[in-house]
Amino acid sequence: MRLFSFDAQGQARIGVLQSAGAQEFIDLSVAAPGLPKDMGALIAQAGGLEAARQAAAQASAAAVKPLAGVRFLPVVPRPGKIVCLGLNYADHAKEGGHARPEYPSFFMRGATSMTGHNEPLIRPRASTKLDYEAELAVVIGQRARHLTKANALDCVAGYSCFNDGSVRDYQRKTAQWTIGKNFDGTGPFGPWLVTPDELPPGAAGLRIQSRLNGKVMQDANTKDFLWDVVESLCIITECMTLEPGDVIITGTPAGVGYARTPPVWMAPGDICEIEIEGIGILSNPIADEQ
Repeated sequence: MRLFSFDAQGQARIGVLQSAGAQEFIDLSVAAPGLPKDMGALIAQAGGLEAARQAAAQASAAAVKPLAGVRFLPVVPRPGKIVCLGLNYADHAKEGGHARPEYPSFFMRGATSMTGHNEPLIRPRASTKLDYEAELAVVIGQRARHLTKANALDCVAGYSCFNDGSVRDYQRKTAQWTIGKNFDGTGPFGPWLVTPDELPPGAAGLRIQSRLNGKVMQDANTKDFLWDVVESLCIITECMTLEPGDVIITGTPAGVGYARTPPVWMAPGDICEIEIEGIGILSNPIADEQ
């Protein structure tokens, strides 16, 4: 199942795609008006995703809407936590001048840093050094602490694409990366959440790419993670409780713009795409902050 958040006259709604490549979707607010209209709330509701699946399968013609023209929101519009791993591919660590790490580098993102599929990725007034990072997003489906390799995947609601847009000069102003990773509208998240039954366990072995104006910039595979989804969830829940709707961003492979000669920065008029095999294509135009 593929679910996405969209804007309907200023209110968040949830859509369900019946199949990959479909040009129509089921509007859950019509098919099942009793279900939550916010993705985080739907995930948190016991049996919510299964109820959405059943409602979509039984939806009337009135619930079927064209996908064209939909204004996408971030898959989970306001997660409680967005936990990001850095340096999770050895080749990316190397291109940044880092030794192969023994433990992930973690930082957090805020909800205001995100934007939806097809929405502008914002280059801020403060800098022109805006970089792309193709990443797999993991959406949490149930409260979890002290996960093990045996049960870690039980807490996953689904997977999506993320572009960890990074303002590099601000990222390097301090020893912590947070400031360069939280400019408004720099974190595209989408286009939809794909439930685990449609993908290999832990989303392993999936090709991941970024493309800038059609040119491939990053091309790797999730099998190349230093810490895969299971290991990442175990490490994170040593520290904190994960809750439904939380998002884990799993790191980017080599090929980012700052490591190129000369560096490549995203600029207004560019189109950046993140594609993950089996999930879809997250596409965003670049625009200057107004």
